[in-house]
Amino acid sequence: MIDTTVAGDTCPECGAATVAPRETLPWCPACEWNLEAYDAERIGPFFGWRWLDRRIHDIGYRMTRRQFDRLLGRPLGSSGVGAATVVTAAASGLLFLGVVALAATGLWLLVAFPFPGPSLLLAVPLLALAVGLRPRFGRLDPDADVLRRDRSPELFTLVDEVAQALGTPAPNVIAVNADFNAYATTVGIRRRVLCLGLPYWGSLAPQERVALLGHELGHFVNGDPRRMLLTQPAFTTLGCAADLLRPAPSTAPSLIEWIGATLGRIIQYPLSRLLFTLHAVLVCVALRDSQRAEYLADEMSAKAAGSAAAKSLLDTALRVESMALAVRRESRAGHGPQRWQAAVAESWATSADQLPPLRQLSGREEASPFSSHPPTGLRHLMLEGAQCHDPAVVLTQERSSRIDNELTKEYESARRILAW
Repeated sequence: MIDTTVAGDTCPECGAATVAPRETLPWCPACEWNLEAYDAERIGPFFGWRWLDRRIHDIGYRMTRRQFDRLLGRPLGSSGVGAATVVTAAASGLLFLGVVALAATGLWLLVAFPFPGPSLLLAVPLLALAVGLRPRFGRLDPDADVLRRDRSPELFTLVDEVAQALGTPAPNVIAVNADFNAYATTVGIRRRVLCLGLPYWGSLAPQERVALLGHELGHFVNGDPRRMLLTQPAFTTLGCAADLLRPAPSTAPSLIEWIGATLGRIIQYPLSRLLFTLHAVLVCVALRDSQRAEYLADEMSAKAAGSAAAKSLLDTALRVESMALAVRRESRAGHGPQRWQAAVAESWATSADQLPPLRQLSGREEASPFSSHPPTGLRHLMLEGAQCHDPAVVLTQERSSRIDNELTKEYESARRILAW
């Protein structure tokens, strides 16, 4: 159980009592005084230097709140092309052309000069670098179990109904694994994949499952740059280049080799740090569009399952640790999804009054310029400020149970993984 404690003081701005759930730095729930404070004990380090981590947290908090204020009350699907989108697309195009230029130069050196010859000393590294920096197609998770429509017709039908209600394409592949998560992605060129973590899926109420499907299918049409092949270079190329150029520890046995390695590090280290800095800045800009896409996916979740179910699904993210503990406990006792749902519901029934401060706390602990998701509390507020939706797809408890029965074998496999 999570305790929300009063910090024993009052807000200097409005005089209200401050709170400190989970033994965090106190803040005022009324006016949010001190909510932006950097809590080094609760927020993981970004780079390991306290002064720099504090500064990065401040930047992330301001950027996140500024984007939230700009999008609140607007139709997210028609927010238009922003500066982040233009920068990400342009950078991806330039980086891709740079990789092509490396490959073309390497090939030219091979064919334009006698073989073998001194040109090989430059051609081979250029070709190797181009291969290492090339854009890569996504791959299906080898730990995921791919489902077949003839063995899971109820689940496939539900996914089709949600896709039709939202006007999104249905996934080409539906898979399950043993994670407390769910995701939608694209592998290859246009092979859409929906993967459901069974411990997470099995713990949700029926209408929350519809909300989860609505959110994940929304990623197929919400323009998230992380899931687009054309914008992949913005997220990977400079980071890979920095890793390739990072000097390795010297193991040179002789003085001459040690001097050569040292001179190499003098050149490699600053170049690697420069590329990493550019990579961090570019990813920070690109993720602004990813956060906008998450807000849009939440809106599509509300259209599919209703606003109440979509907000309830977001609240599960605030209590996923409690959910995982309950599910693992029941799994060790040999119980499946029916008992998972009951155990999670029992756990949450005693903590409903703790949700408002935890939503606010997420604004501090989840704010980061390098996060692909906005803070959960802001996503909840975004849905509260948007148009209220009735469910377009209703999943009854009976139908939800039939879906679970189709996945009996997969549930048992996930239960054994959790138990051990």
